[in-house]
Amino acid sequence: MLSKTHTISFYFNHNLKPATTSHTNPFVKSISSLKVVWRKDRKLDQAIENDKRYKLCARVVREVLNEPGQVIPLRYLEKRRQRMRLTVKIKTFLARNPGLFDVYYDRIKPKTEPVRFLRMSEGLKEFLEYEKRIYLEHEPWIISKLCKLLMMSKDKVLCADKLVEVKRDFGFPNDFLVNLVPKYPQYFRLVGCPGEGQSFLELVSWNSEFAKSAIERRAEEESRLTGIRVRPNFNVKLPSGFFLRKEMREWVRDWMELDYVSPYEDVSRLDQASSEMEKRTVGVLHELLSLSTHKRVPVPTLGKFSDEYRFSNAFSNVFTRHSGIFYMSLKGGIETAMLREAYKDDKLMDRDPLLEIKGKFIELLEEGWRRRAEQLMLQREEVKKDMEMMAIKNGIDDRYAFDE
Repeated sequence: MLSKTHTISFYFNHNLKPATTSHTNPFVKSISSLKVVWRKDRKLDQAIENDKRYKLCARVVREVLNEPGQVIPLRYLEKRRQRMRLTVKIKTFLARNPGLFDVYYDRIKPKTEPVRFLRMSEGLKEFLEYEKRIYLEHEPWIISKLCKLLMMSKDKVLCADKLVEVKRDFGFPNDFLVNLVPKYPQYFRLVGCPGEGQSFLELVSWNSEFAKSAIERRAEEESRLTGIRVRPNFNVKLPSGFFLRKEMREWVRDWMELDYVSPYEDVSRLDQASSEMEKRTVGVLHELLSLSTHKRVPVPTLGKFSDEYRFSNAFSNVFTRHSGIFYMSLKGGIETAMLREAYKDDKLMDRDPLLEIKGKFIELLEEGWRRRAEQLMLQREEVKKDMEMMAIKNGIDDRYAFDE
Protein backbone atom coordinates (compact mmCIF):
# COMPACT_ATOMS: atom_id res chain seq x y z
CA MET A 1 0.00 0.00 0.00
CA LEU A 2 1.19 3.53 -0.73
CA SER A 3 1.81 5.94 2.10
CA LYS A 4 1.23 9.68 1.87
CA THR A 5 4.86 10.36 1.06
CA HIS A 6 5.48 7.23 -0.98
CA THR A 7 7.50 7.82 -4.15
CA ILE A 8 6.55 5.69 -7.13
CA SER A 9 9.29 4.95 -9.61
CA PHE A 10 8.00 3.74 -12.92
CA TYR A 11 9.99 2.10 -15.66
CA PHE A 12 8.49 0.77 -18.84
CA ASN A 13 10.91 -2.14 -18.72
CA HIS A 14 9.32 -2.91 -15.33
CA ASN A 15 5.68 -2.38 -16.26
CA LEU A 16 5.80 -3.56 -19.87
CA LYS A 17 8.64 -5.61 -21.28
CA PRO A 18 9.86 -3.69 -24.32
CA ALA A 19 10.61 -5.45 -27.55
CA THR A 20 13.40 -3.00 -28.34
CA THR A 21 16.14 -1.33 -26.34
CA SER A 22 15.95 2.22 -25.05
CA HIS A 23 18.37 3.24 -27.82
CA THR A 24 15.83 2.33 -30.49
CA ASN A 25 12.66 3.12 -28.55
CA PRO A 26 12.69 6.84 -27.63
CA PHE A 27 9.46 6.49 -25.69
CA VAL A 28 11.04 4.02 -23.26
CA LYS A 29 14.22 6.05 -23.03
CA SER A 30 12.38 9.28 -22.23
CA ILE A 31 10.80 7.95 -19.04
CA SER A 32 13.31 5.39 -17.85
CA SER A 33 14.55 7.59 -14.99
CA LEU A 34 11.45 9.64 -14.20
CA LYS A 35 9.59 9.47 -10.90
CA VAL A 36 6.11 10.55 -9.82
CA VAL A 37 5.33 11.34 -6.21
CA TRP A 38 1.92 10.10 -5.07
CA ARG A 39 0.11 12.95 -3.37
CA LYS A 40 -2.98 12.76 -1.24
CA ASP A 41 -5.95 14.67 -2.66
CA ARG A 42 -8.11 15.45 0.36
CA LYS A 43 -11.04 16.71 -1.69
CA LEU A 44 -11.31 13.57 -3.81
CA ASP A 45 -10.83 11.41 -0.72
CA GLN A 46 -13.71 13.33 0.85
CA ALA A 47 -15.91 12.40 -2.12
CA ILE A 48 -15.49 8.75 -1.09
CA GLU A 49 -16.03 9.59 2.58
CA ASN A 50 -19.28 11.39 1.73
CA ASP A 51 -20.79 8.12 0.51
CA LYS A 52 -19.73 6.07 3.51
CA ARG A 53 -23.02 6.22 5.45
CA TYR A 54 -25.14 5.73 2.33
CA LYS A 55 -23.17 2.64 1.29
CA LEU A 56 -23.42 1.15 4.77
CA CYS A 57 -27.21 1.54 4.78
CA ALA A 58 -27.40 0.07 1.26
CA ARG A 59 -25.41 -3.00 2.40
CA VAL A 60 -27.81 -3.67 5.28
CA VAL A 61 -30.83 -3.25 3.00
CA ARG A 62 -29.37 -5.71 0.46
CA GLU A 63 -28.74 -8.22 3.24
CA VAL A 64 -32.41 -8.17 4.23
CA LEU A 65 -33.76 -8.14 0.66
CA ASN A 66 -31.68 -11.21 -0.23
CA GLU A 67 -33.47 -13.23 2.46
CA PRO A 68 -36.40 -15.55 1.58
CA GLY A 69 -39.56 -13.48 1.92
CA GLN A 70 -37.32 -10.42 2.43
CA VAL A 71 -37.64 -10.75 6.22
CA ILE A 72 -35.05 -11.75 8.80
CA PRO A 73 -34.88 -12.27 12.57
CA LEU A 74 -33.06 -9.35 14.11
CA ARG A 75 -30.68 -11.64 15.99
CA TYR A 76 -29.66 -13.36 12.72
CA LEU A 77 -28.79 -10.01 11.20
CA GLU A 78 -26.80 -9.16 14.34
CA LYS A 79 -24.54 -12.15 13.64
CA ARG A 80 -23.70 -10.75 10.19
CA ARG A 81 -22.40 -7.39 11.37
CA GLN A 82 -18.80 -8.21 10.50
CA ARG A 83 -19.74 -9.26 6.96
CA MET A 84 -21.65 -5.99 6.49
CA ARG A 85 -18.75 -4.04 8.06
CA LEU A 86 -21.18 -2.65 10.62
CA THR A 87 -19.41 -1.32 13.72
CA VAL A 88 -22.51 -0.82 15.88
CA LYS A 89 -25.23 -3.20 17.04
CA ILE A 90 -28.24 -3.68 14.79
CA LYS A 91 -30.49 -2.01 17.39
CA THR A 92 -28.27 1.08 17.28
CA PHE A 93 -28.23 1.05 13.48
CA LEU A 94 -32.05 0.89 13.36
CA ALA A 95 -32.35 3.73 15.86
CA ARG A 96 -29.97 5.90 13.83
CA ASN A 97 -31.61 5.07 10.50
CA PRO A 98 -35.38 4.88 11.03
CA GLY A 99 -37.63 4.49 8.03
CA LEU A 100 -35.82 1.57 6.38
CA PHE A 101 -37.41 -1.32 8.25
CA ASP A 102 -40.40 -2.22 10.38
CA VAL A 103 -39.88 -4.39 13.47
CA TYR A 104 -42.49 -7.04 14.25
CA TYR A 105 -42.74 -10.28 16.22
CA ASP A 106 -42.97 -13.75 14.71
CA ARG A 107 -41.86 -17.30 15.36
CA ILE A 108 -38.77 -18.75 13.70
CA LYS A 109 -40.20 -22.25 14.15
CA PRO A 110 -43.63 -23.47 15.25
CA LYS A 111 -44.11 -23.66 19.02
CA THR A 112 -41.15 -21.34 19.70
CA GLU A 113 -41.33 -17.99 21.41
CA PRO A 114 -41.93 -15.00 19.11
CA VAL A 115 -38.80 -12.96 18.37
CA ARG A 116 -38.22 -9.65 16.64
CA PHE A 117 -38.10 -9.71 12.84
CA LEU A 118 -37.25 -7.02 10.30
CA ARG A 119 -39.19 -6.34 7.11
CA MET A 120 -39.27 -3.55 4.56
CA SER A 121 -40.91 -0.31 5.59
CA GLU A 122 -43.52 1.27 3.33
CA GLY A 123 -40.96 3.92 2.45
CA LEU A 124 -38.45 1.27 1.34
CA LYS A 125 -41.12 -0.50 -0.73
CA GLU A 126 -41.89 2.78 -2.51
CA PHE A 127 -38.19 3.30 -3.17
CA LEU A 128 -37.87 -0.17 -4.75
CA GLU A 129 -40.78 0.60 -7.08
CA TYR A 130 -39.08 3.88 -8.01
CA GLU A 131 -35.84 1.99 -8.67
CA LYS A 132 -37.64 -0.33 -11.12
CA ARG A 133 -39.07 2.67 -13.00
CA ILE A 134 -35.64 4.32 -13.31
CA TYR A 135 -34.05 1.10 -14.58
CA LEU A 136 -36.82 0.77 -17.16
CA GLU A 137 -36.55 4.44 -18.20
CA HIS A 138 -32.78 4.19 -18.69
CA GLU A 139 -32.68 0.66 -20.11
CA PRO A 140 -31.15 1.82 -23.44
CA TRP A 141 -28.29 3.45 -21.50
CA ILE A 142 -27.72 0.25 -19.49
CA ILE A 143 -27.68 -1.83 -22.68
CA SER A 144 -25.19 0.54 -24.30
CA LYS A 145 -22.92 0.28 -21.24
CA LEU A 146 -23.00 -3.50 -21.36
CA CYS A 147 -22.25 -3.48 -25.09
CA LYS A 148 -19.36 -1.07 -24.58
CA LEU A 149 -17.78 -3.29 -21.92
CA LEU A 150 -17.91 -6.21 -24.34
CA MET A 151 -16.75 -4.17 -27.35
CA MET A 152 -13.59 -3.02 -25.54
CA SER A 153 -12.64 -6.56 -24.55
CA LYS A 154 -10.07 -8.60 -26.44
CA ASP A 155 -12.42 -11.31 -27.72
CA LYS A 156 -15.73 -9.44 -27.32
CA VAL A 157 -16.66 -11.78 -24.49
CA LEU A 158 -16.60 -11.40 -20.69
CA CYS A 159 -17.09 -13.79 -17.80
CA ALA A 160 -20.70 -13.41 -16.63
CA ASP A 161 -19.75 -13.86 -12.97
CA LYS A 162 -17.24 -10.99 -13.23
CA LEU A 163 -19.96 -8.78 -14.68
CA VAL A 164 -22.21 -9.66 -11.73
CA GLU A 165 -19.42 -8.62 -9.36
CA VAL A 166 -19.21 -5.14 -10.94
CA LYS A 167 -22.94 -4.56 -11.45
CA ARG A 168 -23.12 -1.90 -8.74
CA ASP A 169 -20.05 -0.08 -10.10
CA PHE A 170 -21.76 0.35 -13.48
CA GLY A 171 -25.37 0.62 -12.32
CA PHE A 172 -26.70 -2.67 -13.66
CA PRO A 173 -29.89 -4.11 -12.08
CA ASN A 174 -29.44 -7.12 -9.82
CA ASP A 175 -31.21 -9.40 -12.31
CA PHE A 176 -29.69 -7.99 -15.51
CA LEU A 177 -28.39 -11.38 -16.74
CA VAL A 178 -31.74 -13.09 -16.19
CA ASN A 179 -34.28 -10.44 -17.14
CA LEU A 180 -32.44 -7.87 -19.25
CA VAL A 181 -29.92 -9.71 -21.42
CA PRO A 182 -32.49 -12.16 -22.93
CA LYS A 183 -34.55 -9.18 -24.16
CA TYR A 184 -31.71 -8.18 -26.53
CA PRO A 185 -30.64 -11.27 -28.50
CA GLN A 186 -29.44 -8.95 -31.27
CA TYR A 187 -26.63 -7.81 -28.93
CA PHE A 188 -25.96 -10.60 -26.41
CA ARG A 189 -25.53 -14.34 -26.12
CA LEU A 190 -25.25 -15.89 -22.64
CA VAL A 191 -23.31 -19.14 -22.63
CA GLY A 192 -23.38 -21.42 -19.59
CA CYS A 193 -25.10 -20.94 -16.24
CA PRO A 194 -24.19 -17.83 -14.18
CA GLY A 195 -22.89 -18.61 -10.72
CA GLU A 196 -20.91 -21.68 -11.71
CA GLY A 197 -17.80 -19.83 -12.93
CA GLN A 198 -18.11 -21.15 -16.47
CA SER A 199 -20.63 -18.73 -17.96
CA PHE A 200 -19.81 -16.01 -20.48
CA LEU A 201 -21.58 -13.10 -22.09
CA GLU A 202 -20.75 -12.72 -25.78
CA LEU A 203 -21.29 -9.78 -28.10
CA VAL A 204 -23.48 -10.81 -31.03
CA SER A 205 -23.33 -7.67 -33.17
CA TRP A 206 -21.24 -4.51 -33.32
CA ASN A 207 -23.01 -1.16 -32.95
CA SER A 208 -20.88 1.65 -34.38
CA GLU A 209 -22.76 4.24 -32.31
CA PHE A 210 -21.63 2.51 -29.13
CA ALA A 211 -18.03 2.46 -30.40
CA LYS A 212 -17.46 6.11 -29.54
CA SER A 213 -15.66 6.85 -26.32
CA ALA A 214 -16.50 9.69 -23.94
CA ILE A 215 -13.41 11.53 -25.22
CA GLU A 216 -14.44 11.12 -28.86
CA ARG A 217 -17.99 12.29 -28.15
CA ARG A 218 -16.62 15.32 -26.31
CA ALA A 219 -14.35 16.20 -29.24
CA GLU A 220 -17.29 15.89 -31.66
CA GLU A 221 -19.42 18.18 -29.51
CA GLU A 222 -16.66 20.79 -29.25
CA SER A 223 -16.18 20.64 -33.02
CA ARG A 224 -19.90 21.18 -33.55
CA LEU A 225 -20.00 24.17 -31.21
CA THR A 226 -16.83 25.88 -32.47
CA GLY A 227 -16.91 24.90 -36.14
CA ILE A 228 -13.29 23.83 -35.78
CA ARG A 229 -12.14 20.24 -35.89
CA VAL A 230 -11.12 19.29 -32.35
CA ARG A 231 -8.66 16.43 -31.94
CA PRO A 232 -9.73 13.79 -29.34
CA ASN A 233 -7.45 13.87 -26.32
CA PHE A 234 -7.39 13.62 -22.55
CA ASN A 235 -8.07 16.48 -20.18
CA VAL A 236 -5.15 16.94 -17.81
CA LYS A 237 -6.25 18.49 -14.53
CA LEU A 238 -3.45 18.61 -11.99
CA PRO A 239 -4.55 19.57 -8.46
CA SER A 240 -3.30 22.81 -6.93
CA GLY A 241 0.13 22.43 -5.38
CA PHE A 242 0.96 19.37 -7.48
CA PHE A 243 4.40 19.78 -9.04
CA LEU A 244 5.90 17.82 -11.92
CA ARG A 245 9.61 17.83 -12.57
CA LYS A 246 10.75 19.30 -15.86
CA GLU A 247 11.50 15.90 -17.39
CA MET A 248 8.02 14.68 -16.49
CA ARG A 249 6.33 17.80 -17.86
CA GLU A 250 8.16 17.32 -21.14
CA TRP A 251 7.24 13.66 -21.27
CA VAL A 252 3.55 14.44 -20.62
CA ARG A 253 3.63 17.11 -23.34
CA ASP A 254 5.13 14.71 -25.89
CA TRP A 255 2.79 11.90 -24.85
CA MET A 256 -0.27 14.13 -25.22
CA GLU A 257 0.81 14.91 -28.78
CA LEU A 258 0.50 11.26 -29.75
CA ASP A 259 -2.66 10.30 -31.63
CA TYR A 260 -5.57 9.19 -29.48
CA VAL A 261 -6.17 5.42 -29.65
CA SER A 262 -9.83 4.52 -29.24
CA PRO A 263 -10.55 1.84 -26.63
CA TYR A 264 -12.82 0.23 -29.22
CA GLU A 265 -10.06 -0.07 -31.81
CA ASP A 266 -8.42 -3.40 -32.63
CA VAL A 267 -4.94 -3.17 -31.09
CA SER A 268 -3.72 -6.71 -31.73
CA ARG A 269 -1.11 -5.20 -34.07
CA LEU A 270 0.41 -2.96 -31.37
CA ASP A 271 3.56 -3.76 -29.45
CA GLN A 272 2.67 -4.16 -25.78
CA ALA A 273 5.58 -1.84 -24.88
CA SER A 274 4.76 0.85 -27.41
CA SER A 275 3.65 4.40 -26.72
CA GLU A 276 0.46 3.70 -28.67
CA MET A 277 -0.38 0.82 -26.34
CA GLU A 278 0.15 3.09 -23.33
CA LYS A 279 -2.23 5.57 -24.96
CA ARG A 280 -4.75 2.82 -25.54
CA THR A 281 -4.50 1.51 -21.94
CA VAL A 282 -5.14 4.99 -20.57
CA GLY A 283 -8.05 5.28 -23.01
CA VAL A 284 -9.64 2.03 -21.84
CA LEU A 285 -9.28 2.95 -18.17
CA HIS A 286 -10.69 6.41 -18.87
CA GLU A 287 -13.67 4.87 -20.67
CA LEU A 288 -14.30 2.31 -17.92
CA LEU A 289 -14.32 5.04 -15.28
CA SER A 290 -16.55 7.19 -17.51
CA LEU A 291 -19.06 4.34 -17.73
CA SER A 292 -19.10 3.78 -13.96
CA THR A 293 -21.84 5.55 -12.06
CA HIS A 294 -19.52 7.41 -9.66
CA LYS A 295 -16.60 7.81 -12.12
CA ARG A 296 -14.50 5.72 -9.78
CA VAL A 297 -13.82 1.98 -9.44
CA PRO A 298 -11.65 0.03 -6.97
CA VAL A 299 -8.34 -0.89 -8.61
CA PRO A 300 -8.65 -4.61 -7.63
CA THR A 301 -11.99 -4.67 -9.47
CA LEU A 302 -10.39 -3.33 -12.63
CA GLY A 303 -7.58 -5.83 -12.19
CA LYS A 304 -10.02 -8.72 -12.56
CA PHE A 305 -10.35 -7.75 -16.23
CA SER A 306 -6.62 -7.43 -16.98
CA ASP A 307 -6.58 -10.25 -19.51
CA GLU A 308 -9.81 -9.19 -21.25
CA TYR A 309 -8.66 -5.59 -21.68
CA ARG A 310 -4.95 -6.34 -22.30
CA PHE A 311 -3.69 -4.62 -19.13
CA SER A 312 -0.14 -5.32 -17.99
CA ASN A 313 0.54 -6.82 -14.57
CA ALA A 314 1.54 -3.38 -13.32
CA PHE A 315 -1.35 -1.49 -14.96
CA SER A 316 -2.18 0.34 -11.71
CA ASN A 317 0.98 2.45 -12.15
CA VAL A 318 -0.90 4.23 -14.94
CA PHE A 319 -2.99 6.04 -12.31
CA THR A 320 0.07 7.73 -10.78
CA ARG A 321 1.96 8.08 -14.04
CA HIS A 322 -0.99 10.09 -15.38
CA SER A 323 -1.90 12.00 -12.22
CA GLY A 324 -3.51 14.78 -14.21
CA ILE A 325 -6.09 12.36 -15.62
CA PHE A 326 -6.59 9.98 -12.70
CA TYR A 327 -6.31 9.95 -8.93
CA MET A 328 -5.71 6.79 -6.95
CA SER A 329 -7.30 7.17 -3.53
CA LEU A 330 -6.23 5.01 -0.61
CA LYS A 331 -9.29 5.90 1.46
CA GLY A 332 -10.52 3.06 3.65
CA GLY A 333 -7.46 0.96 2.84
CA ILE A 334 -8.73 0.33 -0.70
CA GLU A 335 -7.01 1.60 -3.84
CA THR A 336 -9.71 3.37 -5.84
CA ALA A 337 -9.12 4.85 -9.30
CA MET A 338 -10.96 8.15 -9.83
CA LEU A 339 -11.48 10.29 -12.92
CA ARG A 340 -10.32 13.80 -12.04
CA GLU A 341 -12.28 15.64 -14.72
CA ALA A 342 -15.57 14.26 -13.35
CA TYR A 343 -15.16 16.03 -10.01
CA LYS A 344 -15.06 19.57 -8.72
CA ASP A 345 -13.52 19.46 -5.27
CA ASP A 346 -15.45 16.66 -3.50
CA LYS A 347 -18.54 16.92 -5.71
CA LEU A 348 -19.29 14.62 -8.65
CA MET A 349 -20.21 16.90 -11.54
CA ASP A 350 -20.45 14.35 -14.38
CA ARG A 351 -23.53 12.56 -13.10
CA ASP A 352 -24.77 9.27 -14.52
CA PRO A 353 -28.57 9.17 -15.09
CA LEU A 354 -28.76 6.06 -12.90
CA LEU A 355 -27.66 8.12 -9.89
CA GLU A 356 -31.32 9.17 -9.64
CA ILE A 357 -31.73 5.88 -7.75
CA LYS A 358 -29.08 6.84 -5.22
CA GLY A 359 -30.65 10.28 -4.84
CA LYS A 360 -34.04 8.76 -4.02
CA PHE A 361 -32.51 6.39 -1.49
CA ILE A 362 -30.72 9.28 0.20
CA GLU A 363 -34.05 11.14 0.38
CA LEU A 364 -35.50 8.15 2.23
CA LEU A 365 -32.55 8.11 4.63
CA GLU A 366 -32.67 11.87 5.23
CA GLU A 367 -36.41 11.72 5.99
CA GLY A 368 -35.68 9.13 8.68
CA TRP A 369 -32.77 11.17 10.03
CA ARG A 370 -34.99 14.25 10.15
CA ARG A 371 -37.70 12.42 12.12
CA ARG A 372 -35.12 11.07 14.54
CA ALA A 373 -33.65 14.56 15.07
CA GLU A 374 -37.15 15.92 15.79
CA GLN A 375 -37.83 13.11 18.28
CA LEU A 376 -34.51 13.72 20.04
CA MET A 377 -35.28 17.44 20.22
CA LEU A 378 -38.71 16.75 21.74
CA GLN A 379 -37.14 14.37 24.25
CA ARG A 380 -34.58 17.02 25.23
CA GLU A 381 -37.34 19.58 25.64
CA GLU A 382 -39.32 17.18 27.82
CA VAL A 383 -36.25 16.53 29.98
CA LYS A 384 -35.64 20.29 30.22
CA LYS A 385 -39.27 20.90 31.30
CA ASP A 386 -39.06 18.09 33.86
CA MET A 387 -35.87 19.57 35.29
CA GLU A 388 -37.42 23.04 35.44
CA MET A 389 -40.51 21.67 37.19
CA MET A 390 -38.30 19.77 39.59
CA ALA A 391 -36.27 22.92 40.31
CA ILE A 392 -39.46 24.88 40.97
CA LYS A 393 -40.79 22.13 43.24
CA ASN A 394 -37.50 21.95 45.11
CA GLY A 395 -37.54 25.73 45.49
CA ILE A 396 -41.05 25.63 46.94
CA ASP A 397 -40.12 22.77 49.30
CA ASP A 398 -37.03 24.69 50.44
CA ARG A 399 -39.14 27.81 51.12
CA TYR A 400 -41.64 25.89 53.21
CA ALA A 401 -38.81 24.28 55.14
CA PHE A 402 -37.30 27.73 55.78
CA ASP A 403 -40.65 29.14 56.96
CA GLU A 404 -41.06 26.30 59.38
